[in-house]
Amino acid sequence: MRKTKLHKYLANMGIDSRRKCEKLIVQGRVKINGMVVTKLGIEIDPEKDKIEVDNKNIKKDIPRIYIILNKPRGFLCTYNDPFGRPTIYDLLGNIETKLNYAGRLDFDSEGLIFLTNDGELIHEITHPRKMIKKTYRVKVKGFPDDSDIKLLKEGVPLSADFTTSSCQVKILKKDNYDSILEISISEGKKRQIRRVFSYLGFQVLELKRTEIGILNLDGLNTGQYRFLTEQEIDELKQCFQNKGKDNNNY
Repeated sequence: MRKTKLHKYLANMGIDSRRKCEKLIVQGRVKINGMVVTKLGIEIDPEKDKIEVDNKNIKKDIPRIYIILNKPRGFLCTYNDPFGRPTIYDLLGNIETKLNYAGRLDFDSEGLIFLTNDGELIHEITHPRKMIKKTYRVKVKGFPDDSDIKLLKEGVPLSADFTTSSCQVKILKKDNYDSILEISISEGKKRQIRRVFSYLGFQVLELKRTEIGILNLDGLNTGQYRFLTEQEIDELKQCFQNKGKDNNNY
């Protein structure tokens, strides 16, 4: 078996994201063959080495779970909230396997959440170099004009050192007071959609993510989830493999 980096192995086994697995190592919560390790970059042989996190042995060949959830408003993307607010994991019924999500939605946002214990796939979806398209339906107060749409498409300077990448935007509907737009981005800074509309002077009234790559919410009611089919899983993995080839110059 080819050796692999410890933090990468932990993430792939569904422990947490690669970054958070690095923190577990630095905090001294990981053991290799009974010895605590705190140094990053260590390589292991998954077939020979015994790995423990918080004194619990990491099981090999765990079954993979792939789920899409239609998150309602008023739910947090976290396992535990100190204030007792509901989380997306409250919606998953009796699923006991720890699942991580790809792409947080804030408390007031709704829509597509992808959850899995496949750490490599989480990494593929969230890595900025992959440029995976995420589509949102946004309702704002007021009426963005042509100059607003042009700026959204070309990039909004949210800070002195960050301007959003170009994206796709179209107006779906206007009524007496509000506008509904569809916006597709290939990056995911914290609260990015809300921030770009705030920069333009528009209040976001509703925000719903409708697609991540090839995944969508078709047939899935708010608050419901479903397991991906084998075909969907294969197509999803193939999509990211192709993205890696397409974006190897970034």
